[in-house]
Amino acid sequence: MSRLHAAIAVVLVTSVCLAQDKKYQANWESLDSRPCPGWFTDAKFGIFVHWGVYSVPAWSPKGMYSEWYWMWMLKKKPVREFHDRVYGKDFEYFDFAPLFKAELFDADQWAAVIASSGARYFIPTSKHHDGYCLWPSAEATRTWGRPWNSMDVAPRRDLLGELSAAMRKKDVRFCFYYSLYEWFNPLYKKDVAQYVAGHMTPQFKDVVTRYKPSLIFADGEWDHPAETWKSQELLAWLFNESPVKDEVVVNDRWGKGTRHKHGSYFTTEYGAGMKDASRPWEENRGMGFSFGYNRAEDLQDYRSARELVLMLCDLVSRGGNLNLDIGPAGDGSIPVIMQQRLAEMGAWLKVNGEAIYGTTTARRECQWTPGTRPRQGYGEFKEKYDLMNMVGQAPRGDKAVKQAFFTRKGDTLYAITAGWPGRRLVLRDIQAPSDAAVTLLGHEGKLACTVEANTLTIEAPDLNVDQAPCRHAYTFKIPGAKLLAEKQP
Repeated sequence: MSRLHAAIAVVLVTSVCLAQDKKYQANWESLDSRPCPGWFTDAKFGIFVHWGVYSVPAWSPKGMYSEWYWMWMLKKKPVREFHDRVYGKDFEYFDFAPLFKAELFDADQWAAVIASSGARYFIPTSKHHDGYCLWPSAEATRTWGRPWNSMDVAPRRDLLGELSAAMRKKDVRFCFYYSLYEWFNPLYKKDVAQYVAGHMTPQFKDVVTRYKPSLIFADGEWDHPAETWKSQELLAWLFNESPVKDEVVVNDRWGKGTRHKHGSYFTTEYGAGMKDASRPWEENRGMGFSFGYNRAEDLQDYRSARELVLMLCDLVSRGGNLNLDIGPAGDGSIPVIMQQRLAEMGAWLKVNGEAIYGTTTARRECQWTPGTRPRQGYGEFKEKYDLMNMVGQAPRGDKAVKQAFFTRKGDTLYAITAGWPGRRLVLRDIQAPSDAAVTLLGHEGKLACTVEANTLTIEAPDLNVDQAPCRHAYTFKIPGAKLLAEKQP
């Protein structure tokens, strides 16, 4: 090693150590100065899981979240009527807990399904708004005055612990969701300050210390400001003293008004992600219309594998992550349709993963065809965004569509086409070497291409369906290419 290289190495190591030694204060200015750990922005794809007592009834009208069953059975007439008809008027929500037996749950089988999807991180609900915990939480049973965790009542297993061990064996980062509030917790209803000090804070520190998550997805923050939740103090402990202080990533849900303002990354939900965000961001959604398993949903309510693959490409091209939710049944089985969707996404990522993982945005997120471009709404919650009406190889009447998504890694540009481009792919407003070694991921050999007037024309290989390297979307790798500012139509 030369003296120069040695000096550079010392500087880098010193910088890392100084960053790790920094003490963060319990205020947003200090907490927000902590950079988002790089593993999160490189990962791009995670799996969200909503599973708990609500997975036993597993029902809500289409378009509603089934994991809110307890709240809906008290507030929404259709759910109340369903509950009374199926379970009886005297059957309380607590009575579902002994039925949450998880008799088919196999953490290793879950881990195999998740790993095969190509997801790099996994976020189960440690505790949702009903307060029921998937680990032996002493606080849960104590403050509720009844067995209210998975060890003290059926299935009498540390579900979170089993999942943590299984995912780590598959090299999938273990994370968890944690709800700050609990709808009907007696202590929460009596005195929020006591709830935060005597229940939430020790419970949060317990679950973090036990399972050492790489990411914490907080939720249920909207009733009170962060000061009431003592979120700044909790995050200062997390970043300074916890066993995951250097690697942990947190979202933006830590108090009323904190979304899109504070946290390692920002979140959207059943929307389109974000545009021009000041921090990394992640879109969260299920395959259907609910996070928890909803028995009311039919085949047509589930996104196809093609939709999910293109959604991933779209989000990553804009600098975001996709956190895709699955809802297991109360018995612990993952519905077969969800397994199938994940397997197809994994097969696609096995071929095209280098254009997704560890990439950054290119100068432009996509190439539009000629025509009128549709409105693209961005927001944090259920923003209408019909991606499938925005993709294709040719305009739909006078409507423009996204023809290719762009990502970048170093000096390499990736163009991911929304479907097979035919014999030629024409990329506009691009500079590429005249001898560019253009390839199709999953296909051997260099592709013929021509460069003229800032236009790159790629001759696609003549393949039949059986010879195609993958399905749904296709990645053309273009070393040394640079996108130019798009000439607006």
